[in-house]
Amino acid sequence: MAKKDTINALIRRGLDEETAKKLADEDFLLGDVKSASKGDLEKVLEEDKAEEVKELMGKKSKKKKKKKEEKSEEKAEIKKPADFLPDKFEELEGAAKKIKELADSKGYELPRSIITKTAEGMKEHDIPEEDYEDILEIINERYYNRKVDPKESVGIVGAQSIGEPGTQMTMRTFHHAGVAEIGVTQGLPRMIEIVDARKVPSTPSMEVHLEDELKDDRDEAKRIASRLEITRLKDVADVEIDMAETNIVIKPDMDSLEDKNIELDEIVKKLSKSRGIEGKVTVSGDEINITVEEGKFSLLHEAVENAKDMKIKGIKGIERGVIRRDGGEFVIYTEGSNLEEVLKMDGVDIKKTRTNSPFEIYNVLGIEAARNSVIHEAKNTLDEQGLEVDIRHVMLVADIMTNEGDLKAIGRHGVSGKKTSVLARAAFEITSQHLLRAAIIGEEDELSGVAENVIVGQPITQGTGDVDVKYTGFPAGMSPKKEKEE
Repeated sequence: MAKKDTINALIRRGLDEETAKKLADEDFLLGDVKSASKGDLEKVLEEDKAEEVKELMGKKSKKKKKKKEEKSEEKAEIKKPADFLPDKFEELEGAAKKIKELADSKGYELPRSIITKTAEGMKEHDIPEEDYEDILEIINERYYNRKVDPKESVGIVGAQSIGEPGTQMTMRTFHHAGVAEIGVTQGLPRMIEIVDARKVPSTPSMEVHLEDELKDDRDEAKRIASRLEITRLKDVADVEIDMAETNIVIKPDMDSLEDKNIELDEIVKKLSKSRGIEGKVTVSGDEINITVEEGKFSLLHEAVENAKDMKIKGIKGIERGVIRRDGGEFVIYTEGSNLEEVLKMDGVDIKKTRTNSPFEIYNVLGIEAARNSVIHEAKNTLDEQGLEVDIRHVMLVADIMTNEGDLKAIGRHGVSGKKTSVLARAAFEITSQHLLRAAIIGEEDELSGVAENVIVGQPITQGTGDVDVKYTGFPAGMSPKKEKEE
């Protein structure tokens, strides 16, 4: 196997197959060929061939050197001030611009998100401009009252604020959004799924919204739902075996086909292309026949099972779709999830449609959308249990899970397992393994966090524990002696 890999590697670097085989037969590896002198190569190859090999290997290393130089130049450029980068946001306009100017004139340092949400609220409720100042003053006061004090232990407070109500959660299964047909995991098991960043939730589901012109049309909602959910042949037809004729008889239910918007020709095409069904497919009136080669009775039963489970229509992963009127519009709730394919469908509102899987959202829409999904799913889970937790604690958890550009679990395979402190990792779980590993490799602990300082009995680096009094000398013109004289 190693010889074959060496031959392939040498061929990729420009050597002909015969030369590569000669070198490999003499137990040369790729690294050996690179470091070999011309004399070493001449023992296996002819003089001109050995020279050619040395040149080819030299060219490769020069290319690598050039690439490294280019990369280092690129890095040097990146480190320079990024004046060329475009603005992340567009200029504010209309009411938002007026509110920003008013806030600046009053000395209010409000985030852009608060400015834009305030403008939306003003516009929605038709608030006159003369009232902007009074409302902005109240908003500014509330914003500053809710700011965190410097050196506040936000992590500990957040963990306690979520963990304590979390112990009150019951391990029950609630029905999502009142749809009795689709049960979705809630409570403590759901909360564990979210913070563990599970790739596939135990009960994946989607909330599919329709475009504005279709959201009030029940027939359109029904049509889209039928295109979403997987329809198998056994759902719309009876499949039987005719032993006398050695064939399979399929009797479609024409009413079911009409409800699902499926044509008879679609079923025939799918059966003809199916690899698991060997036989000739013919149509006789409303019946479909699959004739299996005479004598091959063993194939009949296998073909029947394959035919029954054959997918005729729908999106992979979505087993069912239930339509419900919610907030004045028809919404489709699904059992199963496939966000990428659903967003490609005509008639689906891509801005409102969501899945209960943050990991799937991360793969399809990116890390910022995944962060919002973690916040939304965790807050909804807590709210459904009647537990009041400030959203900022949940936002902190979402930030920690996503701040490195990918979705990480909170446990030992994610955030907790990547802490730099040995004692902090050991305090979480598998204590002896962490301490033993640290001792073997000589790992040091800077004691910069909270957990490790609590363990060793030192003041934590939060609040007053992070502030030291520093003596800088007496003010100009003052000394202990002069002060005593006075």
